[in-house]
Amino acid sequence: MILPGLILILIYSYGPMFGLLIAFEKYVPAKGIMGSKWVGLDNFRYVLEMPESTQIIWNTVLIAIMKIIAGLIAPIITALLLNEVRKEVFKRGVQTVIYLPHFLSWIILGGILIDILSPTNGIFNQVLGWFGIEPIYFLGSNSWFRYVLVITDVWKEFGFNTIVYLAALTSISPTLYEAAIVDGAGRWKQTLHVTLPGMASIIVLLVTLSLGNVLNAGFDQVFNLYSPQVYETGDVIDTFVYRIGLVDAQYGVATAVGVFRSVVSLLSISLSYYLAYRFANYRIF
Repeated sequence: MILPGLILILIYSYGPMFGLLIAFEKYVPAKGIMGSKWVGLDNFRYVLEMPESTQIIWNTVLIAIMKIIAGLIAPIITALLLNEVRKEVFKRGVQTVIYLPHFLSWIILGGILIDILSPTNGIFNQVLGWFGIEPIYFLGSNSWFRYVLVITDVWKEFGFNTIVYLAALTSISPTLYEAAIVDGAGRWKQTLHVTLPGMASIIVLLVTLSLGNVLNAGFDQVFNLYSPQVYETGDVIDTFVYRIGLVDAQYGVATAVGVFRSVVSLLSISLSYYLAYRFANYRIF
C-alpha cells in the first residue's frame, strides 16, 4: 500500500533534486546540467548583491508573520463564538459559509477581489464614496497592499482552521464547565479559565508548526493580485524566482534563490517541530 506513494515521492520529490546543481552553474538549456559551466557560489553572490534582494526577503518574512498571527487569532475567536451558539442548524450553516472559500483557487478569488476592490467600479470603494471618502487603489498602493494580502488570506483560510479548534473544544470535559458554574463563573470566566486552557495544546502545536512557513508568503495569492506598482511592498521570494527564472531565463540565479529559501525553510521547520515536541508533546514518529 505504501509503495505507490513512495514511487511518487521518489519521482517528483527526490528525482528533481538533481537539478539543484543548476544553482552552481551558468546553466544553458542547450548544454544541459552536465554540460553547463560550473560557477560555484557566483549565483548566490549575484543574488545577495542585487539591490532589491533585502527588500524582497523583508517583504516575505513580514507578510508571512502577519499571516501567521492573523491566521491564529481569527479562527480562535470564531471557534469560541461558534461554541456559544446553541442552535445546531445555524451553527453548521455558519461553518459551511466560512469554510467554502477554502475550496476556491486564488485564480478565481483574485478575479473577484480585483472587481470588488477596483477604484472605479468596485463595490468597496462605492460604499466608501457614500461616506465622502475618496476611492482607494487597494491593489496598487504600497500602503495598503500588504494588509489586503493578509486580510484576504485570513478570509480564505480561517474557516478551515476554525474546524480544527472546534474539534479541540469537543475534547474538553463538560464536568469542568459544571465545576466552574458551581464556583460562580460566568460565560466569560468559563472561557478564560476552562476553554482557552483546554485549547492551549492545539494552539501551541499549530503556532509552532506554522513557523515553518516563515518564508512562505503565498505565491498563488501574491501572483494573482500584485503588479509592478506594488513590488516595493508586495514582491516576495516566490514571485521573484518566477520572474527571474521563467521570465528572464536566468535559471541558475533562480535556482540559487530557491536553494537558499529551501535551506532556511528546512531549518525553520526543524525548529518548529522541536518546539512542538518541547511544548505540545507533538511527535511525528
